[in-house]
Amino acid sequence: MSRWRAWASTAVVCSALFLLGLDFTVLNVAIPALQEDLGPSMAQTQWIVDGYALALGGCVLATGILGDTYGRRRAFVVGLVVCALASVLGARADGVEQVIVARCGMGLGAALFMPATLATIVHVFADAADRRRAISLWAAVAGIGALAGPLAGGWLVEHSTWRAVFWINVPLALVLAAVALRMVPESRDVQPGRLDWPGAALSCAGLLVLVWAVIEAPGRGWTSTTVLGAFAVAGVLLGLFTAWEVRTARPMAPPVLFKRGPVGPACVALAAMSFCGMGAMFILTLYLQKVRGHSPWEAGVRTIPLSLALAAGAALAPALLRRFGARVPVTAGLVMVAGGFAVMARLETGSSYAHILAFEALVGVGSGLVAPVGTELVLSAVPAAKSGLGSALNDATRQVGSTLGVAVLGSLLSTVFTVRLEDRLQANPAAQILLRDQDGRDLLTGVGHPGAGTGSVLVHETGAAFIHGMAAAAIAGAGAALLAAALSWRKLPASEPKRVCPPRAAAQPAEPIAAGPSR
Repeated sequence: MSRWRAWASTAVVCSALFLLGLDFTVLNVAIPALQEDLGPSMAQTQWIVDGYALALGGCVLATGILGDTYGRRRAFVVGLVVCALASVLGARADGVEQVIVARCGMGLGAALFMPATLATIVHVFADAADRRRAISLWAAVAGIGALAGPLAGGWLVEHSTWRAVFWINVPLALVLAAVALRMVPESRDVQPGRLDWPGAALSCAGLLVLVWAVIEAPGRGWTSTTVLGAFAVAGVLLGLFTAWEVRTARPMAPPVLFKRGPVGPACVALAAMSFCGMGAMFILTLYLQKVRGHSPWEAGVRTIPLSLALAAGAALAPALLRRFGARVPVTAGLVMVAGGFAVMARLETGSSYAHILAFEALVGVGSGLVAPVGTELVLSAVPAAKSGLGSALNDATRQVGSTLGVAVLGSLLSTVFTVRLEDRLQANPAAQILLRDQDGRDLLTGVGHPGAGTGSVLVHETGAAFIHGMAAAAIAGAGAALLAAALSWRKLPASEPKRVCPPRAAAQPAEPIAAGPSR
């Protein structure tokens, strides 16, 4: 394949990845308009937002194997078509249930095409340097798409209706599917063998229950019987999945893969980066809108430097990987993310925009350093013929990390916010009514709005309480990043990763990752 066509294929799959990131966050700013139109309950609103993440995170590992088996371009095109059809359902919905089904359908479509994006990049590039540059581009686009969601959503809602955030997907997905049929070469595992259906079912069920528990925990309480029971069920299912993969002769995701070089520590670094990055974006968006009083569009514009910083970090990562190996850029990136959270912990209601820019620069560049290097470490441990598995493992790790970041840091913010507000307004009867009638998540909607509760006094106190909650969440995020940095420094190699077989080896019989006992 010519170098030009390899880069053209990369442009197509990265465009689809941008669409995926956009869909992950674009609906958030459209929720108030949707609530006015369809009147969903708080629980229904949560599932409108989270259904996409649930389907994507729960199914991506199994769908990555399907792409390896039946063709990655096929999975890519089918996923885009499913996303387009589900978007039509969401745009034309006249009831809340249809919107929830549409979001889950969009997540399923994304789970189909997301692993194929990275697997295609591995397949089309024979040159290691070009492949690493393409993976860096992929990592940058993945982050920028999610960061662009609030910006695009704010503009669409201000100039149209909430339905526009669904309609925008339809032409983009269909055009990309048509272009992919002409520009993206088909690839698959030439010796896929029999599909591991029990492994696929157990992994899908385990990840679905795990992501569901993480999403539900902030609203129901992390120690509630339902949430603890869901975590227990997820643990059992994933334990059965691991036991099955050890026992079966043709494992879907061989456990020995995690013993091959730095895959385990790389997955921890990627999960920590996603945990911190998406958690930081969630908190920053709330801060800009609820404390600083910016509109969704204005808040989106003010997060553009975060996207630029992430792209800069991703562009710098390949050179650092060649010069210093994997250990230095990953560790340095995670330390920078921790530094960004330290800056966030010192934000006040009246902090200058320069303070916010410093936070965005540190978190953006740090995440940009970690993502491509961590991804290269995971992919380098997987035979090229099974790159869909490597891509899916990378995607699942990042997806679960992102979901945990929003849930854990958002829950901590909400909890500290509520407790602090109760302490500051315990003598205010009207505030007590507000606190009794609404939980911490709902109270956040009142921050920075003069009409909320008891007027200007409550506005001031809610803003101050939010700052305390944000500082607590920032300290937790910094701690997570530093722990991952310490592990990365100890476990990651001080050299470039070497692939288990070259990308062009896909024409040869696939190298087995592991051989289980015959049955």
